[in-house]
Amino acid sequence: MTLAGIEKIRLGISRCLLGENVRYDGGHALDPFLRDTLGKYVEYVPVCPEAECGLGIPREAMHLQGDQNRPRLVTRRTGVDHTDRMEAWAQRRVAELENEHLCGFIFKSGSPSSGMERVKVYDDKGVARKVGIGIFARTFIDHFPLTPVEEEGRLHDPVLRENFIERIFTCRRYSQEVGGEKRIRDLVDFHTKNKLLLMAHGTKHLKQMGTLVARVKGSPKEDVFPQYERLLAEAMAAKPSAAKHTNVLQHIMGYFKKELSADEKQELLDVIGRYHQGLTPLIVPVTLLNHYVRKYREPYLSGQTYLNPHPLELKLRNHV
Repeated sequence: MTLAGIEKIRLGISRCLLGENVRYDGGHALDPFLRDTLGKYVEYVPVCPEAECGLGIPREAMHLQGDQNRPRLVTRRTGVDHTDRMEAWAQRRVAELENEHLCGFIFKSGSPSSGMERVKVYDDKGVARKVGIGIFARTFIDHFPLTPVEEEGRLHDPVLRENFIERIFTCRRYSQEVGGEKRIRDLVDFHTKNKLLLMAHGTKHLKQMGTLVARVKGSPKEDVFPQYERLLAEAMAAKPSAAKHTNVLQHIMGYFKKELSADEKQELLDVIGRYHQGLTPLIVPVTLLNHYVRKYREPYLSGQTYLNPHPLELKLRNHV
Protein backbone atom coordinates (compact mmCIF):
# COMPACT_ATOMS: atom_id res chain seq x y z
CA MET A 1 0.00 0.00 0.00
CA THR A 2 1.33 3.43 -0.88
CA LEU A 3 0.19 6.89 0.01
CA ALA A 4 -1.35 7.43 -3.41
CA GLY A 5 -4.84 6.04 -3.74
CA ILE A 6 -5.54 5.48 -0.05
CA GLU A 7 -8.79 6.94 1.17
CA LYS A 8 -8.16 8.58 4.51
CA ILE A 9 -9.50 6.95 7.65
CA ARG A 10 -11.75 9.07 9.86
CA LEU A 11 -10.32 9.10 13.35
CA GLY A 12 -11.36 11.00 16.45
CA ILE A 13 -8.61 12.63 18.50
CA SER A 14 -8.11 14.89 21.48
CA ARG A 15 -7.66 18.31 19.93
CA CYS A 16 -4.56 19.26 21.94
CA LEU A 17 -2.60 16.35 20.40
CA LEU A 18 -2.71 18.15 17.04
CA GLY A 19 -0.99 21.20 18.51
CA GLU A 20 -4.08 23.31 19.17
CA ASN A 21 -3.86 25.57 22.22
CA VAL A 22 -6.90 24.25 24.08
CA ARG A 23 -5.45 22.89 27.32
CA TYR A 24 -6.31 24.36 30.72
CA ASP A 25 -3.15 26.50 30.67
CA GLY A 26 -3.70 27.68 27.10
CA GLY A 27 -1.05 25.33 25.75
CA HIS A 28 -1.08 22.13 23.70
CA ALA A 29 0.30 18.58 23.79
CA LEU A 30 1.39 18.15 20.17
CA ASP A 31 2.30 14.62 19.14
CA PRO A 32 4.35 14.91 15.91
CA PHE A 33 3.83 11.28 14.90
CA LEU A 34 0.05 11.60 15.10
CA ARG A 35 -0.10 14.91 13.27
CA ASP A 36 2.64 14.53 10.68
CA THR A 37 3.06 10.80 10.03
CA LEU A 38 -0.20 9.03 10.77
CA GLY A 39 -1.97 12.23 9.72
CA LYS A 40 -1.09 11.51 6.09
CA TYR A 41 -3.53 8.60 6.16
CA VAL A 42 -6.12 9.95 8.56
CA GLU A 43 -8.83 12.60 8.49
CA TYR A 44 -8.98 13.67 12.11
CA VAL A 45 -12.14 14.72 13.91
CA PRO A 46 -10.72 16.79 16.79
CA VAL A 47 -12.53 16.99 20.13
CA CYS A 48 -11.72 18.99 23.29
CA PRO A 49 -14.32 18.12 25.93
CA GLU A 50 -13.42 20.84 28.42
CA ALA A 51 -13.32 23.67 25.89
CA GLU A 52 -16.33 22.42 23.92
CA CYS A 53 -18.54 22.10 26.98
CA GLY A 54 -17.95 25.78 27.70
CA LEU A 55 -15.23 25.84 30.35
CA GLY A 56 -13.07 28.27 28.40
CA ILE A 57 -9.38 28.64 27.54
CA PRO A 58 -7.43 29.03 29.79
CA ARG A 59 -9.35 27.58 32.73
CA GLU A 60 -8.78 26.34 36.23
CA ALA A 61 -7.18 22.92 36.33
CA MET A 62 -9.50 20.03 37.26
CA HIS A 63 -9.21 16.50 38.53
CA LEU A 64 -11.39 13.48 39.30
CA GLN A 65 -12.48 13.12 42.90
CA GLY A 66 -14.52 10.73 45.03
CA ASP A 67 -15.81 7.27 44.17
CA GLN A 68 -13.34 5.67 41.76
CA ASN A 69 -16.19 4.01 39.87
CA ARG A 70 -18.14 7.25 39.47
CA PRO A 71 -15.82 10.14 40.28
CA ARG A 72 -16.74 13.81 40.09
CA LEU A 73 -14.98 16.37 37.87
CA VAL A 74 -13.90 19.14 40.25
CA THR A 75 -11.68 22.23 39.91
CA ARG A 76 -8.51 21.87 41.95
CA ARG A 77 -8.36 25.29 43.65
CA THR A 78 -11.98 26.40 44.09
CA GLY A 79 -13.66 22.98 44.22
CA VAL A 80 -16.33 23.76 41.61
CA ASP A 81 -18.07 20.58 40.41
CA HIS A 82 -18.46 20.40 36.61
CA THR A 83 -19.54 16.76 36.44
CA ASP A 84 -23.15 17.30 35.34
CA ARG A 85 -22.14 19.79 32.67
CA MET A 86 -19.47 17.46 31.27
CA GLU A 87 -21.69 14.37 31.31
CA ALA A 88 -24.57 16.16 29.57
CA TRP A 89 -22.25 17.55 26.91
CA ALA A 90 -20.54 14.16 26.44
CA GLN A 91 -23.86 12.43 25.77
CA ARG A 92 -24.72 15.00 23.11
CA ARG A 93 -21.27 14.84 21.55
CA VAL A 94 -21.13 11.06 21.16
CA ALA A 95 -24.57 11.17 19.52
CA GLU A 96 -23.17 13.69 17.02
CA LEU A 97 -20.13 11.50 16.42
CA GLU A 98 -22.39 8.70 15.17
CA ASN A 99 -22.55 10.64 11.89
CA GLU A 100 -18.75 10.89 11.58
CA HIS A 101 -18.23 7.15 10.86
CA LEU A 102 -15.11 6.99 13.01
CA CYS A 103 -12.79 4.00 12.82
CA GLY A 104 -11.11 4.85 16.10
CA PHE A 105 -10.28 7.50 18.70
CA ILE A 106 -6.98 8.65 20.24
CA PHE A 107 -7.37 10.13 23.73
CA LYS A 108 -5.08 12.37 25.77
CA SER A 109 -3.52 10.32 28.54
CA GLY A 110 -4.06 11.42 32.14
CA SER A 111 -6.84 13.87 31.31
CA PRO A 112 -9.81 13.93 33.73
CA SER A 113 -12.09 14.27 30.70
CA SER A 114 -10.23 12.28 28.04
CA GLY A 115 -7.90 9.83 29.74
CA MET A 116 -8.63 6.26 28.63
CA GLU A 117 -7.21 4.53 31.70
CA ARG A 118 -5.16 5.05 34.87
CA VAL A 119 -6.39 8.62 35.39
CA LYS A 120 -5.76 9.93 38.90
CA VAL A 121 -8.79 9.87 41.22
CA TYR A 122 -8.40 11.73 44.53
CA ASP A 123 -10.08 10.58 47.73
CA ASP A 124 -11.39 12.86 50.49
CA LYS A 125 -7.90 12.99 52.02
CA GLY A 126 -6.31 14.21 48.81
CA VAL A 127 -4.62 10.90 48.07
CA ALA A 128 -4.58 9.98 44.37
CA ARG A 129 -4.90 6.55 42.83
CA LYS A 130 -4.47 5.86 39.10
CA VAL A 131 -7.73 3.97 38.69
CA GLY A 132 -9.99 6.36 36.76
CA ILE A 133 -11.29 6.96 33.25
CA GLY A 134 -11.96 10.44 31.90
CA ILE A 135 -15.65 11.34 31.78
CA PHE A 136 -15.80 11.88 28.00
CA ALA A 137 -13.60 8.85 27.31
CA ARG A 138 -15.91 6.65 29.41
CA THR A 139 -18.98 7.99 27.62
CA PHE A 140 -17.39 7.41 24.20
CA ILE A 141 -16.28 3.86 25.01
CA ASP A 142 -19.71 2.98 26.42
CA HIS A 143 -21.42 4.41 23.32
CA PHE A 144 -19.00 2.87 20.77
CA PRO A 145 -17.86 -0.37 22.44
CA LEU A 146 -16.49 -1.89 19.22
CA THR A 147 -14.53 1.17 18.07
CA PRO A 148 -10.73 0.93 18.57
CA VAL A 149 -9.43 3.43 21.14
CA GLU A 150 -5.95 4.30 22.40
CA GLU A 151 -3.98 7.00 24.22
CA GLU A 152 -1.10 8.92 22.69
CA GLY A 153 1.25 7.80 25.46
CA ARG A 154 0.64 4.10 24.84
CA LEU A 155 1.20 4.63 21.12
CA HIS A 156 4.88 5.28 21.84
CA ASP A 157 5.13 1.52 22.41
CA PRO A 158 5.82 0.04 18.92
CA VAL A 159 3.74 -3.10 19.57
CA LEU A 160 0.71 -1.14 20.79
CA ARG A 161 1.13 1.36 17.96
CA GLU A 162 1.16 -1.37 15.31
CA ASN A 163 -1.82 -3.11 16.87
CA PHE A 164 -3.94 0.04 17.07
CA ILE A 165 -3.17 1.15 13.53
CA GLU A 166 -3.82 -2.36 12.25
CA ARG A 167 -7.19 -2.23 14.00
CA ILE A 168 -8.23 1.08 12.45
CA PHE A 169 -7.22 -0.06 8.96
CA THR A 170 -9.21 -3.26 9.49
CA CYS A 171 -12.20 -1.24 10.68
CA ARG A 172 -12.01 0.93 7.56
CA ARG A 173 -11.73 -2.10 5.25
CA TYR A 174 -14.72 -3.76 6.88
CA SER A 175 -16.75 -0.56 6.59
CA GLN A 176 -15.88 -0.19 2.91
CA GLU A 177 -16.18 -3.82 1.85
CA VAL A 178 -19.04 -5.05 4.05
CA GLY A 179 -20.58 -2.30 6.13
CA GLY A 180 -22.68 -0.64 3.44
CA GLU A 181 -25.22 -3.06 2.02
CA LYS A 182 -24.09 -5.89 4.34
CA ARG A 183 -24.34 -8.67 1.82
CA ILE A 184 -23.44 -12.22 2.84
CA ARG A 185 -21.05 -12.73 -0.08
CA ASP A 186 -19.13 -9.59 0.91
CA LEU A 187 -18.78 -10.87 4.47
CA VAL A 188 -17.49 -14.23 3.25
CA ASP A 189 -15.01 -12.49 0.92
CA PHE A 190 -13.81 -10.18 3.71
CA HIS A 191 -13.29 -13.07 6.11
CA THR A 192 -11.41 -15.06 3.49
CA LYS A 193 -8.99 -12.22 2.75
CA ASN A 194 -8.34 -11.53 6.43
CA LYS A 195 -7.91 -15.09 7.73
CA LEU A 196 -4.15 -14.88 8.18
CA LEU A 197 -4.35 -11.44 9.76
CA LEU A 198 -6.86 -12.78 12.26
CA MET A 199 -4.69 -15.83 12.86
CA ALA A 200 -1.84 -13.52 13.90
CA HIS A 201 -4.09 -12.13 16.64
CA GLY A 202 -5.13 -15.56 17.89
CA THR A 203 -6.91 -18.71 16.78
CA LYS A 204 -9.77 -18.61 19.30
CA HIS A 205 -11.75 -15.84 17.62
CA LEU A 206 -10.71 -17.00 14.15
CA LYS A 207 -12.36 -20.38 14.79
CA GLN A 208 -15.52 -18.75 16.11
CA MET A 209 -15.70 -16.39 13.14
CA GLY A 210 -15.04 -19.23 10.72
CA THR A 211 -17.89 -21.25 12.21
CA LEU A 212 -20.21 -18.24 11.98
CA VAL A 213 -19.32 -17.58 8.33
CA ALA A 214 -19.63 -21.27 7.41
CA ARG A 215 -23.21 -21.28 8.68
CA VAL A 216 -24.13 -17.87 7.35
CA LYS A 217 -26.32 -18.96 4.43
CA GLY A 218 -29.95 -18.86 5.42
CA SER A 219 -29.23 -17.07 8.70
CA PRO A 220 -30.91 -13.71 9.42
CA LYS A 221 -28.59 -10.80 8.59
CA GLU A 222 -29.62 -9.01 11.76
CA ASP A 223 -28.09 -11.90 13.73
CA VAL A 224 -24.98 -12.64 11.67
CA PHE A 225 -23.43 -9.22 11.16
CA PRO A 226 -23.55 -7.97 14.77
CA GLN A 227 -22.01 -11.25 15.93
CA TYR A 228 -19.24 -11.05 13.35
CA GLU A 229 -18.52 -7.40 14.09
CA ARG A 230 -18.21 -8.12 17.81
CA LEU A 231 -15.87 -11.06 17.20
CA LEU A 232 -13.82 -8.99 14.74
CA ALA A 233 -13.36 -6.20 17.28
CA GLU A 234 -12.40 -8.65 20.02
CA ALA A 235 -10.01 -10.53 17.75
CA MET A 236 -8.17 -7.43 16.55
CA ALA A 237 -7.91 -6.05 20.09
CA ALA A 238 -5.80 -9.08 21.07
CA LYS A 239 -2.13 -8.22 20.53
CA PRO A 240 -0.12 -10.45 18.18
CA SER A 241 3.10 -11.96 19.49
CA ALA A 242 6.27 -13.25 17.89
CA ALA A 243 4.99 -16.79 18.42
CA LYS A 244 1.66 -16.02 16.72
CA HIS A 245 3.38 -14.29 13.80
CA THR A 246 5.81 -17.19 13.47
CA ASN A 247 2.87 -19.59 13.22
CA VAL A 248 1.39 -17.51 10.40
CA LEU A 249 4.73 -17.20 8.59
CA GLN A 250 5.25 -20.97 8.70
CA HIS A 251 1.68 -21.48 7.52
CA ILE A 252 2.36 -19.23 4.52
CA MET A 253 5.60 -21.04 3.80
CA GLY A 254 3.60 -24.25 3.41
CA TYR A 255 2.02 -22.88 0.23
CA PHE A 256 5.44 -23.00 -1.49
CA LYS A 257 6.59 -26.49 -0.49
CA LYS A 258 6.56 -27.63 -4.14
CA GLU A 259 8.09 -24.46 -5.62
CA LEU A 260 11.03 -23.68 -3.36
CA SER A 261 14.38 -25.39 -3.63
CA ALA A 262 15.99 -26.94 -0.58
CA ASP A 263 18.28 -23.91 -0.22
CA GLU A 264 15.35 -21.48 -0.52
CA LYS A 265 13.37 -23.40 2.10
CA GLN A 266 16.32 -23.35 4.48
CA GLU A 267 16.89 -19.64 3.91
CA LEU A 268 13.23 -18.92 4.63
CA LEU A 269 13.29 -21.08 7.75
CA ASP A 270 16.39 -19.23 8.93
CA VAL A 271 14.80 -15.84 8.33
CA ILE A 272 11.63 -16.84 10.20
CA GLY A 273 13.74 -18.31 13.00
CA ARG A 274 15.74 -15.11 13.42
CA TYR A 275 12.50 -13.14 13.64
CA HIS A 276 11.13 -15.54 16.27
CA GLN A 277 14.32 -15.10 18.30
CA GLY A 278 13.96 -11.31 18.22
CA LEU A 279 17.02 -10.78 16.02
CA THR A 280 15.27 -9.29 12.99
CA PRO A 281 12.00 -7.37 12.52
CA LEU A 282 8.84 -8.86 11.08
CA ILE A 283 9.24 -6.91 7.85
CA VAL A 284 12.17 -9.18 6.85
CA PRO A 285 10.33 -12.53 6.55
CA VAL A 286 7.20 -10.77 5.26
CA THR A 287 9.21 -9.13 2.46
CA LEU A 288 10.72 -12.46 1.45
CA LEU A 289 7.32 -14.15 1.47
CA ASN A 290 5.83 -11.32 -0.60
CA HIS A 291 8.62 -11.93 -3.12
CA TYR A 292 7.59 -15.58 -3.44
CA VAL A 293 3.91 -14.67 -3.69
CA ARG A 294 4.70 -12.46 -6.68
CA LYS A 295 7.21 -14.86 -8.21
CA TYR A 296 4.91 -17.89 -8.11
CA ARG A 297 1.67 -15.95 -8.48
CA GLU A 298 0.01 -17.67 -5.53
CA PRO A 299 -3.64 -16.54 -5.87
CA TYR A 300 -4.85 -17.12 -2.31
CA LEU A 301 -1.89 -15.42 -0.65
CA SER A 302 -1.89 -12.50 -3.08
CA GLY A 303 -5.27 -11.49 -1.65
CA GLN A 304 -4.31 -11.90 2.02
CA THR A 305 -4.37 -8.67 4.01
CA TYR A 306 -1.74 -10.01 6.40
CA LEU A 307 1.04 -9.47 3.89
CA ASN A 308 0.11 -5.79 3.37
CA PRO A 309 -2.13 -4.65 6.26
CA HIS A 310 -1.06 -1.00 6.35
CA PRO A 311 1.20 1.39 4.41
CA LEU A 312 4.89 0.51 4.41
CA GLU A 313 5.66 4.21 4.98
CA LEU A 314 4.45 3.86 8.58
CA LYS A 315 7.25 1.33 9.24
CA LEU A 316 5.14 -0.52 11.79
CA ARG A 317 6.81 -3.89 11.23
CA ASN A 318 10.36 -2.53 11.37
CA HIS A 319 10.88 -2.85 15.13
CA VAL A 320 12.55 -5.77 16.91
